[in-house]
Amino acid sequence: MQFTHDLGNQAIQDVLKTYPEIGEMLARYDIGCVTCKVGICLLKDVVSIHGLSKEDETKIEQEINTYLATKGE
Repeated sequence: MQFTHDLGNQAIQDVLKTYPEIGEMLARYDIGCVTCKVGICLLKDVVSIHGLSKEDETKIEQEINTYLATKGE
């Protein structure tokens, strides 16, 4: 997965602090990182370990990158 600004290689807790909307995006795919108390998983790993189809993984990647683009990132 390729996220803008290498976001995929950041811990999910850091991603969600900066971009809480990404938590909402992940929740739509039943990825509950917002409630996780550990939060050290990398964004790219969070998406890949949840057993989603390649199509859903691609949708998440595109949705997050589009969101970042609209924020001027």
